[in-house]
Amino acid sequence: MSFTYEYPRPSLTVDCVVFGWDGLALKVLLIQRNEPPFEGQWALPGGFVQMDEELEDAARRELTEETGLGVMYLEQLFTFGGVARDPRGRVVTVAYYALIDLHRYAAPAGASDARDAAWFSFPDLPQLAFDHDRILKVAHARLQGKIVYQPIGFELLPKKFSFTQLQNLYETILGEEFDRRNFRKKMLSMNILIELDEYETGGPHRAARLYSFDEARYRALEITGLQFKI
Repeated sequence: MSFTYEYPRPSLTVDCVVFGWDGLALKVLLIQRNEPPFEGQWALPGGFVQMDEELEDAARRELTEETGLGVMYLEQLFTFGGVARDPRGRVVTVAYYALIDLHRYAAPAGASDARDAAWFSFPDLPQLAFDHDRILKVAHARLQGKIVYQPIGFELLPKKFSFTQLQNLYETILGEEFDRRNFRKKMLSMNILIELDEYETGGPHRAARLYSFDEARYRALEITGLQFKI
C-alpha cells in the first residue's frame, strides 16, 4: 500500500563543522560552492540527504565527496530550521561537528559540487553562505563547553605533544590565559598524561619533554567528565 501526504514536506540537508588544530591555531574546514545559490561563496561542507540514507551516513558522504576527508568521529550538533535560511525553499538542516588533528589528514581538495576546499583560521573567516555563520557559532560554543568537562585534546593534538602545545590548545579554544604552573598541576592530577622519554626537536630553545595520552584513562573521563577549572 502506498501513502501520500496531505501537507508539503521540507527538504532535509546535513552540514558539517570540522575543527582542526595545527599546533598554533584553531582551524575550520570550508568549501567554496560551485553551484547557485551563493555560487563562489564559502560554506560548510554538506548537502541533501538521500531518501534511503541515515543522517550520519549522509554527513560522512557529503564531507568525503566535497573535501576528500573521511573523519573518524562525528557528533550531532543541532537542527536549524529557519523558514528563510535557504533561498531554494524550505530546507531544514541537521548539523554535525568533528575534531581532528590536521597532521593526521591529507590536505582537503574540492570535488563534487565544491569548487575548492580549504582550512581557515577561526575566527578570521570569509563571509559564509546560508546561515552557516550561525551554525559555526553554535559549534564553537559547544566546543568551548565541551573542553571544560571532557578531555577532547586526544582528537585535536598529535600523538606526542608538549605541555606548551596542550596549554596553547586550551587557551585558544577558551580565549583566556592560564598560569603555567597551575595548568601543569591540574593536567597531571587527572592522570591522563604519559611522560615520554622523548623531547621536541628543531626548536631554538631548550627541548621540551613530550607526552601522550593514557587512552584508557582518557576514555573513562569521557564518560565521567573532568570539570576542567584552573
